[in-house]
Amino acid sequence: MKNAHQNHSYLPIFCDIRGKSVVVIGGGRVAERKIKNLLDAGARVTVISPETTSNLSDMIRQGLVNHRCRNYVPGDLDGAWLVIAATDDKKVQDAVFQESQERQIFCNVVDEPRVCSFIVPSTVRRNELCFAVSTGGKSPALAKALRKRLERQFGPEWGTFVSLLGRLRNIIIAENKGDSIAEKCSLLADLQVPVWIENSDWESVARWAENICGPKATSIIQEFSGNG
Repeated sequence: MKNAHQNHSYLPIFCDIRGKSVVVIGGGRVAERKIKNLLDAGARVTVISPETTSNLSDMIRQGLVNHRCRNYVPGDLDGAWLVIAATDDKKVQDAVFQESQERQIFCNVVDEPRVCSFIVPSTVRRNELCFAVSTGGKSPALAKALRKRLERQFGPEWGTFVSLLGRLRNIIIAENKGDSIAEKCSLLADLQVPVWIENSDWESVARWAENICGPKATSIIQEFSGNG
């Protein structure tokens, strides 16, 4: 793993961390935000900090997060798949990064690319649809501004659209073979459909879906429109 302070391009990647052990150093508001995202992704989270926010304390009491009520010490990353250091203590940052390098564990120190083996992009989520924006650590403010623009441009109807596509794609795969699968699936990527969904024009959505997938699409559209 290279030091992210070097001038190089990052590999964009979406990781499946369900059931993976993730250690978070720090118990403040930044750590809380990171932990919420990690829990949403299904990670097993251990937070190491003598103090935690009230929300984090609630998570700990509910058993959602493991807690070591003390400062970080070398060896705390044993068994971890990934570590996030949400602390402004430079000595701790360096020590965490050093241990992560020795153990070959992915490490992110918040807002300190010099001691990161990965950086966390600014994201917009609409159910299964996710946009990730990164400036390679050069300008988090620009990444945030672009995220806000994407949030305005892609509303919740896009999440519904992607979920619908998954269901319709299953019909195509089950009822077609060979090249016809890719051809029919490509027809699903119709950018007019989210507009219909936003406007609750489910009749147009139904005609579109039935034309591509046949009558089996009808009940799915009814389910999504609330008319099932």
